[in-house]
Amino acid sequence: MKNLVILIGRIAAAPETRQSGETSITSFTLVTDRPKIVDGKAVKNDITCFNGLGGSVAKHKAKGDLVEVQGRLHYSKWTDREQIERYSVEIVAEEVLFL
Repeated sequence: MKNLVILIGRIAAAPETRQSGETSITSFTLVTDRPKIVDGKAVKNDITCFNGLGGSVAKHKAKGDLVEVQGRLHYSKWTDREQIERYSVEIVAEEVLFL
């Protein structure tokens, strides 16, 4: 089986970096020409990069820049404060090409 995602789009806002122990995590949102529509609203693609890749994206990319992201889907499930089960999907980038 293969879990592979390839997207080409523009960065919606400046990439944000945070630390989790010794791991650097950079996140950004990607807007594509064919967005998924949920409840009449376009859903943006949340991208997560780790360590060196994330550092390069944060240093060299900004809002509006065109990139190609290759990575995999990561599914999360958690229970919120109201005890409702929530789900999310993010793309963990393995390669980000600066276009």
